[in-house]
Amino acid sequence: MDFTKFGSELIGSYGGLGLALVSFAAATILPFSSEAALLLAIFSGMPSDKAVFWASVGNCSACSFNYGIGFWFRGKVQKKISESKLYALWASRIERHGIPVLFLSFLPIIGDPITILSGFFRQSLWIFVPIVFSLRILRYLLLSAGVFPGM
Repeated sequence: MDFTKFGSELIGSYGGLGLALVSFAAATILPFSSEAALLLAIFSGMPSDKAVFWASVGNCSACSFNYGIGFWFRGKVQKKISESKLYALWASRIERHGIPVLFLSFLPIIGDPITILSGFFRQSLWIFVPIVFSLRILRYLLLSAGVFPGM
């Protein structure tokens, strides 16, 4: 399946809600970039402030979903951690360094496993939400400001 075409169709057909769905999926299961979806929406004519809002809603919701996966399915997540070098590496870092690792959760590739592992290690939501959400939103704001400085 061509995720670029699929994402483009969702955004084209459903506007902001489509962008939120693509951004959610990109942060959970699909090998697709929510940043690319944001730029696609902006280049397709969606106002940058609206695009940032909808991409943030989808992506931050996915971060909460990932946290919940780690929290509720700890046993199954523990098996996945033991089988994956990437997850095992970040699990040891989160266990050792805790909260400071959350400041890396906005990064591509490693950010989503960090959100799952945060739930696994039962990090406080009062700390998780402000750090993770603000970094994800800031990433979108900076990206859209670089594309359209007048935002």
